[in-house]
Amino acid sequence: MPQTPHHILRSVFGYEKFRLEQERAISAVLRGEDSFVLMPTGGGKSLCYQVPALCLEGLTLVVSPLIALMKDQVDALRLNGVEAAYLNSTLDEGEQRLLANRLRLGEIKILYVAPERLVTERFLSFLGTLQVALFAIDEAHCISQWGHDFRPEYRELSRVKKCFPHVPLIALTATADEQTRRDIIVQLTIPQNNVFVSSFNRANIRYFVEQKQNTYEKIVAHIRRRSGESGIIYTLSRASAESLADRLQTDGFSALPYHAGLERATRTRHQDLFLRDEVQIICATIAFGMGIDKSNVRYVIHHDLPKNIESYYQETGRAGRDGLPSDAILLYSNADAMKLQKMLVIEDNPDQTRILIQKLQEMRKYAESRQCRRKYLLQYFGEDFSPSQHSCASCDICLNTASNQELFDATLSAQKFFSAMIRTGERFGAGYVIEVLRGNASKVRTEHLNLKTFGVGADTSAAEWRRIANELCTAGWCERATGDYPILKLNERSKAVLYDGAKVLLPKAEERKRSARRETEREREIAPLPTFAAKEAGSSIPHHAKLFERLRLLRRSIAESEGVPPFMVLSDATLMELASSLPFSLQEIRRVTGFGEVKTQRYGARFIKEIQDFVAAHPLLAQKTSSQKASLPPKGEQSRNTVASSHKNRSNADSSSWQGLSDTVQETLRLWQAGNTVETIASLRKVTHSTILGHLVMCVGAKKIPLHAIVSEEKEEAIIDALREHEWREGQGLKPIKEALGEGFDYAEIRAVIAAYPQ
Repeated sequence: MPQTPHHILRSVFGYEKFRLEQERAISAVLRGEDSFVLMPTGGGKSLCYQVPALCLEGLTLVVSPLIALMKDQVDALRLNGVEAAYLNSTLDEGEQRLLANRLRLGEIKILYVAPERLVTERFLSFLGTLQVALFAIDEAHCISQWGHDFRPEYRELSRVKKCFPHVPLIALTATADEQTRRDIIVQLTIPQNNVFVSSFNRANIRYFVEQKQNTYEKIVAHIRRRSGESGIIYTLSRASAESLADRLQTDGFSALPYHAGLERATRTRHQDLFLRDEVQIICATIAFGMGIDKSNVRYVIHHDLPKNIESYYQETGRAGRDGLPSDAILLYSNADAMKLQKMLVIEDNPDQTRILIQKLQEMRKYAESRQCRRKYLLQYFGEDFSPSQHSCASCDICLNTASNQELFDATLSAQKFFSAMIRTGERFGAGYVIEVLRGNASKVRTEHLNLKTFGVGADTSAAEWRRIANELCTAGWCERATGDYPILKLNERSKAVLYDGAKVLLPKAEERKRSARRETEREREIAPLPTFAAKEAGSSIPHHAKLFERLRLLRRSIAESEGVPPFMVLSDATLMELASSLPFSLQEIRRVTGFGEVKTQRYGARFIKEIQDFVAAHPLLAQKTSSQKASLPPKGEQSRNTVASSHKNRSNADSSSWQGLSDTVQETLRLWQAGNTVETIASLRKVTHSTILGHLVMCVGAKKIPLHAIVSEEKEEAIIDALREHEWREGQGLKPIKEALGEGFDYAEIRAVIAAYPQ
């Protein structure tokens, strides 16, 4: 009897519920209809064809563009007990014959192939001898000439429908703007009612754009804040990838390069070391990453400007695939944009060149924009983002705005700058205008030496002028031309400054530094404690960090014996759930996200023993476990609910999870879940530090945030010992407890422990 999609989701993949548009897409496939699925990276789009593949009789063909992607998907499926295989150039003739026999015998449920192989007459004829149940086209944006990664061979896939008109086809991608979507749908003749578009919002990713100055130092600072965690640094050139990796290695970081210029064996080895957590940092060109399913990448840094927003979104989406808080940092300079524009010119193809340059200009606008990064990205993909607080509270723009960034009157500087633009004929970029203002005779044309604006800005440093020029452009006070050169042009706003006395307010340089320091402090506060994305905003649940580390070691040992990367065994999010719920039996471990039947049988007992040994060595934890074990919450209440959903579902989840908390406490909780420090929240809300701590204590008592967000494990044990020693009871004062604990403890920490362990 055929199994239902829900049964397969639970028993094979270990998930309790479908998310986003998964269920609707699967239903369309099971009705025998063609469909298109657009779902963000990490949103689970592969389940949209893997689940129906196990429901249907016959073979599912998956079109995949990269060998690495095929191997990772097949390895992950096999760990869940699914008979899957790939057919590509890495198999010799004998292996291909053996695979063909297994396909004829119906032993393979899911087969991954490249588009070039699928559309050959020989392979299509071979498929005609098999029972084909479903075609899945992954990375479907490659079909469209408007897509950021157009591949002509993908255009041939429409032939598949002509050869197999009664077999359903599902096309999937994580990145496609509206024009690209329309092209895919037309090419594959997919009915409009079977187009399933999920939210693009990766709520667990924080977006930052920084000017490309002191670039290496900025990169090192980000790496140190994420010490010991996996990260990808994208560079524009092979030489940059090599030199950056070498420099990081010299400074003691675990880093390797990856680019197309390396020998295949070296590339494969570097990638495998990264996937297996034996190397923490990969410095790579865009040759690295498509289809990399490593779920525990915690940051992606773009050393250079990406070519388009689709690539940027896809590459940043390689961080936080498990739903845990992660960072995307873009280091931007106008020079990068100009260099890229020259590289994008395609000889004898002006139409494709125009498309590529148009997409580059959108990427450039994103980097220079002063609106919420998240809102800009979502609007680019045709999605509205209008949260009630008018701020995502997790990008550099919103954090700076939220920090009450101090402004200064830059009207006089703007007038000087705009006047110099006019007097030089609006025919130059910012660099030349600054040379005129600074009075640099050796770099200015002879006819400009006698201008009234020559040298009027000599009292301001070149670096400060560059900052002012960038702020004026990004804030829309003037325009950069979109041609071959970054020529500056006046607009209505700049003319109003020159002729109508309009004022210009820009952020103070020192305030920007303070804001950066605040962000650094915030990062340091959250970095030492792994957090668990129990809600859509990437919030956390309590878990024992030391147990989490022991579970990571066990996972690595299992992965080595299985010959697969650790994240394929279990994700970090699953380990955190284990370290929180502390299952002591196979029945309990089945309720943990990621434990299907096969993984429960293969690994469950080993993880249970590790948890039992740890609890036995920690009496306080054992006491807490015994008091809670009888009422473990259903898996859905503590399981990972990654990334994005509809805004309606998000608001419902938020309102239900905050029941019982006052509006003012809910506001503090929202800001804390967005990653802000106590100091930042107090500043934003214009209340005292102790008031915010009081709110967070209430949230601990309501089980909305982890105790360890306020109190370290060591302090927790010391406070519990002091409470027991003084036989403290509710209603008694805390002064004796505070005096017994001594310096280094405060009342908020004591109250938080009491809230976490109600009598």
